[in-house]
Amino acid sequence: MIHVAGIDIGSTYSKAVLIDEHGNVVGRGVRRTGFKLAQASEAVFDELVANAGVARTDVTYVASTGYGRHTVPFRNTQLTELTAHAHAAVHLFPDTRTILDIGGQDIKAIRVDGDGRVKAFRLNDKCAAGTGAFLEKTARYLGLTTDDIGPYASRSTNPKPVSSVCAVFAESEVISHLASGVPAEDIMMGAMVALGGRAVQLMRRVGLEPGYMLTGGMTRNVAMIKALEENLKDTLRVAPDGLGQLNGALGAALLGLRRVQKLIAEGRPIAAVQTPADGEHAKRRRWSAIAVRRTEPCRGDGCSVATKLQPRPSAVAA
Repeated sequence: MIHVAGIDIGSTYSKAVLIDEHGNVVGRGVRRTGFKLAQASEAVFDELVANAGVARTDVTYVASTGYGRHTVPFRNTQLTELTAHAHAAVHLFPDTRTILDIGGQDIKAIRVDGDGRVKAFRLNDKCAAGTGAFLEKTARYLGLTTDDIGPYASRSTNPKPVSSVCAVFAESEVISHLASGVPAEDIMMGAMVALGGRAVQLMRRVGLEPGYMLTGGMTRNVAMIKALEENLKDTLRVAPDGLGQLNGALGAALLGLRRVQKLIAEGRPIAAVQTPADGEHAKRRRWSAIAVRRTEPCRGDGCSVATKLQPRPSAVAA
């Protein structure tokens, strides 16, 4: 039995998906990432195998993606989130051509072809007012939890736009609206309308090709989907059964499965994922970015000094 895991270490949440040899999802996991990325990957992987009812050593291959993909110590390979999102989107909806992924710290607009290859992309990661973190911060001011955002905003009858494009000024605008007596649900929906407008502008920069899909945690927010569709004037596809938030992890797993199938076809061995003994990880040798400048003696009259740059090694724990 082949099991392939895809692990997406995002800035806010870590997501994991386990698939079988047929590409069917047999397990999943979602946890807050925190600031210790390697520990987050271990925790979400443990949750994944527990939910799937398998042991770590039953997992044939692990593909990591996302913001912290380099920190997963037990990965077999790593993929960019653009590649993972594109592949999963076309796998789920073959006619997908334009993808919008709203994450905690950035927004990605991706245009793909029929084979799930990335043709163009744009990222907005310079300002928090254009990310999911802005909505979470607005919700905290209104005394809401992240899960409350969508249902609460859906009660709005007169959204109050939050026009500032800077998160700091937008925060002041929210406070001003509250002081003026604007209902909290209208402020929350206004923040979504503002975020939706910025997101669709990013999509236009890659070229709006019909076959739109939304991925990321905002797929769980019905009010956000409504705001985006009204701005886009079209329908956004959303993966069923909560897979929208796990789209990157699913893409990594599917691409990992393709790699496993290729290794099997070539008769090459596949090493199973190992469990670190007593929580210890093997040490690996890395090279410092600081170069040590050494000079060689000049030989011969009038010769110049030859300078060589040699990297200085330093051993650090993985």
